[in-house]
Formats: sequence, structure tokens, C-alpha cells
Amino acid sequence: MSNVNSSAATHSGRPAAARPQVIVMGVSGCGKTTIGDLVARELGVRFLDGDSLHPVENVAKMAAGTPLTDEDRWPWLAIVGSELAAAGADGLVLACSALRRSYRDAIRAQAPDTVFLHLHGSKEVLGSRLEGRSGHFMPAALLDSQLATLEPLEDDERGVVVDIAAPVPAVLADALAGITAVVGSHVPSVRG
Repeated sequence: MSNVNSSAATHSGRPAAARPQVIVMGVSGCGKTTIGDLVARELGVRFLDGDSLHPVENVAKMAAGTPLTDEDRWPWLAIVGSELAAAGADGLVLACSALRRSYRDAIRAQAPDTVFLHLHGSKEVLGSRLEGRSGHFMPAALLDSQLATLEPLEDDERGVVVDIAAPVPAVLADALAGITAVVGSHVPSVRG
């Protein structure tokens, strides 16, 4: 089931053929990369994992189990916003935790038409996913820190909240339906 915040869903003069700029957000383990890649494929746009945009210093801190400070995040968020802005009408789906309103505001400052897709899950679901994951620099020990930092989307933010407890196809369907509801029925899809 999804929860759509469309009160701020104005089209900002964007041409009807424009593809959406989407941030897939949430804490570590929620499926940002998996769902983000699938959403991008369905929309016929490029997918980018925001983790690849982190400076090496940030990656080292997270790998050591040290939460990032806001000073660590601001340059990264500027890069995230720049990537979305550069995509323009071609659209882009970008995975980025975007846990705080101020972080989302920083992204929107550069890419005001951004839609936020919040992948929401219980601590138990998230914890079990992190335990089964290897080869990632975000240790499960930082989950509590991320959950404490998370500020849910507010009514004036263009976005949709999707529960990740369902199987991946259902999460994908809810995500696509939510994005369409926020940006309007003109969202192009490669699958029709």
C-alpha cells in the first residue's frame, strides 16, 4: 500500500513529455538500489546509486561504523541535486537516503521537480535484510542511527511512501502508481 503526497504536485511548467526525476529514499536495507533500478527500467530512464557519489572520506567513515555528520553530507547532497538537475527532461532515478527534510530541501534547491519515493519498512524487516547483505559499506549497526535520523515526508513534499514488506513486484507496482499519481498521468513508461 502506498501513501501519496500530491498536494505539492504542480508540474512547474515541465513539458508533458518530460520524464520524472525521482529520489528513492529510505534507510539502509530498504531496497533503494533494487527498487530504484526497476523503477528506472520501467520509466525508461537512467538509474544512479547515490552511494557512488560519496567522497571517499564519507565511505571510509561509514565502513568504520561512524555516522556521517551534516558537514559530511552537504557536498554529497549538492552532487545529488546537480545530477538530477543535469538529467532535465530525460529523467533520472537516483537512490539516496535523504533521511531529513533539510537534505531533501537541499536536493530540491537544485532540482525542484524531484519526486521522493520513500521505501518504508519495520526495524525487523530492515534488520533481517541488512544481516543477509554482503559487500556493502553500511554496517547493520548504523540502522538505529538512521531510523532515529529519518524524518518522514511531509504533506507539502512531492512524494510517495511505499511499504517494503510486500514482494518486490508489488513494491514496484505501488512505487510506479505513486509516482504517476504525484506527477500526473503523463509519465511516460517504456512498458506502456
